Amino acid sequence: MTFRSDDLVVGLVALALAPVIALRIVRGLRDGRLPIYRTYLDRRNSAAKFNVLLGLHALTFVLIALVAADLLLGLGLSERL
Repeated sequence: MTFRSDDLVVGLVALALAPVIALRIVRGLRDGRLPIYRTYLDRRNSAAKFNVLLGLHALTFVLIALVAADLLLGLGLSERL
């Protein structure tokens, strides 16, 4: 098993993005608003759209965390797919 430097860099970038996405999810749950480009989607105006967007954020968080763990810890998830 070799540990390549590009895996380390991409893993660290993914690890740095995970808290940003988590913060966005927490703020969305707390404030009831999620940003979309330069505007916000409010839970009170469109609950279904808000829930879908919140679910997409959660899915993105899980995927980014898996990529970071795979690249930094060498779990070998990419070879299994």
